[in-house]
Amino acid sequence: MKAGYDFTNGERAKFFRPDAELRLPVYLDADVQDYRMEEAARKGVSLNEMINDLLKQDIRIIESIK
Repeated sequence: MKAGYDFTNGERAKFFRPDAELRLPVYLDADVQDYRMEEAARKGVSLNEMINDLLKQDIRIIESIK
């Protein structure tokens, strides 16, 4: 990195979009990913859809216990 940077011509919030959606990457361990990918392929759904469904089930279980 440089010792200093010149921001005199910079524009504050130039790329800010209030309606932007934050999409967090999730990294699975290799063995978990392999297992779930095979299961998703057997069921004919995407890995993303399968993982989201599993997490939604977990949320429903947790909420039902509260």
